[in-house]
Amino acid sequence: MAGLIDGTEKVLLILIAIATLFAVGTEIVHMVRNQKVELSDLLLLFIYAEVIGMISAYYTSRRIPVTLPIIIAMTALSRLIILQNKEIDKIVLLYEAGSILLLSIAALIMSVKDKYSIEKSRAPQNQSRES
Repeated sequence: MAGLIDGTEKVLLILIAIATLFAVGTEIVHMVRNQKVELSDLLLLFIYAEVIGMISAYYTSRRIPVTLPIIIAMTALSRLIILQNKEIDKIVLLYEAGSILLLSIAALIMSVKDKYSIEKSRAPQNQSRES
C-alpha cells in the first residue's frame, strides 16, 4: 500500500512539473507575441520557478519545506494586488497586504523553528562524541 501511495505521489509530481513547464512556455510565448514584459508576468514566472523548486526540493530531500508554499502564496498575493485596478476598495488592499505580512511572519517563524530543530537534533550526537 505504501508503494502505491509513493508511486502515485511521484506520478503526480511529474505531472505537476510538466504542467508547470507548459505554463512557463505559454507565458513566454505570450510575452514574445505582445513584445512586452510586465511585472505581473515576471511574478507569474517566479511562481512557476518556486513550484519547480518545490518539486526539486522534494526529490532531493524527500520532504517539502513549509516555507516554499508560503513564499508562493506571498508572490501570488503580490501579483493579485498588482493586477487589480486602481479603484479597488482600500480596505481590501489593506487585508491583502496584511495577509502578505502574516505570511512573512509565518515563514520567519517556520525558518527559525526548522533551524532550531535541526540544531537540537544534532546536539545529542555532538555530546556523545565528546564523552
